[in-house]
Amino acid sequence: MSSHTAQTELKLIGKLLLEGDVTCQTGLHIGAGKGSLEIGGADNPVVKDAFGLPYIPGSSLRGKLRSLLEQSTGMAVASELVYLSRRKGQEVRIHQSDRPDDEICLLFGRNPGRLDRVSGEALESSVATPARLTVYDAPLIPESITPQMRENMDDELTEVKSENAIDRITSQANPRTLERVPAGARFHFRVVMDVLCAEDRELLSRLVEGLRLLEDDSLGGGGSRGSGRVALSNLKLTWRGRSFYASGASEQELLASADLAGLQSLVSGADFAEKLAE
Repeated sequence: MSSHTAQTELKLIGKLLLEGDVTCQTGLHIGAGKGSLEIGGADNPVVKDAFGLPYIPGSSLRGKLRSLLEQSTGMAVASELVYLSRRKGQEVRIHQSDRPDDEICLLFGRNPGRLDRVSGEALESSVATPARLTVYDAPLIPESITPQMRENMDDELTEVKSENAIDRITSQANPRTLERVPAGARFHFRVVMDVLCAEDRELLSRLVEGLRLLEDDSLGGGGSRGSGRVALSNLKLTWRGRSFYASGASEQELLASADLAGLQSLVSGADFAEKLAE
């Protein structure tokens, strides 16, 4: 947990900007739903922008990071989970508490009100916490899809993976197809973390933990069947203090062309907090 208390006062100190590349190690499937199926197309198409290019929605990356951090900090247990939706077959359970030092709620925000816990009495909270973390949509880097890759794909930018579900009684195969962005494709991601008090400086290490967990987990659908393995590289960390916005002061580049190990080493350094001045 963090050193935040109920008396912590919030005022913008600055913003940390983290950018880099997400490289697909295996095919990536983040579904677009089934509202616009084409004849002969995949059963499960990937999400695309208005130009027809696949992208990683910021909500998908943010949600995965939150889920991984809830698990790693022991918050994905019944006593720590609340219902966002109780609709049968569409239940949504996430972690939320009213503790002022709860790093998950500090990073991802929380709203006041009454929420039913999965186990125990309902959570009655009057605490509203602004989210420190903003995760933007990650666009595809088109040149990462090489001519050689295009020659072997079903579409100009994506591949179609065929899968079978086997009935255990009749042995009948039920085939389905899954559209994926191919291994080797790269996306450019950008996240911004607001530092609203001195105690917020320590939250970046929790974010880096989530990114490292992501590399050994999966993003999108079909992760247990081989899809969604990603790697983060070419990381750049920039600090923009409040004076950058108020008077046009220069930004400070803290890290460039690094991997996650380099980022974690920087953030865990004893002098890191001193670099984040207004």
